[in-house]
Amino acid sequence: MSVLKEKKILLGITAGIAAYKTASLVRLFIKLGAEVKVIMTPASKDFITPLTLSTLSKNPVHSTFYKKEAENEMWNNHVDLGLWADYMVIAPATANTLSKMANGTCDNLLLATYLSSKCPVYFAPAMDLDMYLHPSTKESLEKLQNFGNNLIPATSGELASGLVGEGRMAEPQDIVSFIENDILSKLPLKGKKVLITAGPTYEAIDPVRFIGNHSSGKMGFAIANAAANLGAEVYLISGPSNQQIKHSLVHRIDVVSAEEMYTAAHTYFKDVDIAVLSAAVADYKPQNIASQKIKKTAASLDILLTPTKDILASLGKIKKHQFLVGFALETNNELENAKGKLKRKNLDAIVLNSLQDKGAGFATDTNKITIIDKELNEKPFDLKSKEEVAVDIMNEIVKRIS
Repeated sequence: MSVLKEKKILLGITAGIAAYKTASLVRLFIKLGAEVKVIMTPASKDFITPLTLSTLSKNPVHSTFYKKEAENEMWNNHVDLGLWADYMVIAPATANTLSKMANGTCDNLLLATYLSSKCPVYFAPAMDLDMYLHPSTKESLEKLQNFGNNLIPATSGELASGLVGEGRMAEPQDIVSFIENDILSKLPLKGKKVLITAGPTYEAIDPVRFIGNHSSGKMGFAIANAAANLGAEVYLISGPSNQQIKHSLVHRIDVVSAEEMYTAAHTYFKDVDIAVLSAAVADYKPQNIASQKIKKTAASLDILLTPTKDILASLGKIKKHQFLVGFALETNNELENAKGKLKRKNLDAIVLNSLQDKGAGFATDTNKITIIDKELNEKPFDLKSKEEVAVDIMNEIVKRIS
């Protein structure tokens, strides 16, 4: 999954021949799961039609401050557009527009939105060779970067004039890759490795029966996704679960039993920086597993259980640099039990959720948590979707390891 998934991208198009490439650029952003809105300078419509871009983006294209043909002359609010965007991309950025951006000129909707935006801004210059090399253009490029804008460098190649040289707008795929890599490089967990355990474990009674629990894995999968969105390389060790995850930074390792999860966790733990053990691991397993299906021949059946290995405690004993987080699902004396688990298992933090709280626990789409750190500081959170809870958990971890 791309870091641009579910991001809001405002694409500004100016009047250069490279504007024809923006149809492909919009399409690429949409394929990666982004939402795209387009602002065009009036002159850019000579190079590509608003109809094409609105069809591809599935949003109206904006060009003027108000729609003259509309009965009520509807106002296009540049401030709202600027605040809507997670990222603004100006491509192609002509010499004319670069100069106006650098000097605060505000004579069209695109420039007004640029000056109002609060989000990161990327710009991809496109112009002829001599224009690109002109001192005024170089000055504009330097000023814009000093303002904090991100330059997507022009490339060399055949230009519209027939000349060959620098000034050609980067190709749409290269623009997308540049933005993705730039975002990743600035994420707080870039270069970090994170281990997540998720889901239940199944402990076999015979070839067809097992001891398990109601864990769906939703919380652990959401945490894995949140960690990857912060730039981490994630190793997700999952018990049996129907949950799916598609993210280029998440490596899924499927296991069934507590013993298999123990082995996998110890295999990856030594190389990670953070470990969040959210799996609902069975505390006990049958001492003897029948090789054949047990037949119903008696009024009752006694199964002797033996403890499984405590994965969390075992990692707490060997941790060195790792930030280790456990989960506590409690039904009574919640805070007391969670704090006891935190200390006994040598954790850096524990995430408490209580089955007494409506909307928390197994097989729900929501959760209500309290995070307790090793200094026993408590931070409660309201009931939220598990995706939002996962973001809260990872943000709290980032604060503590920074």
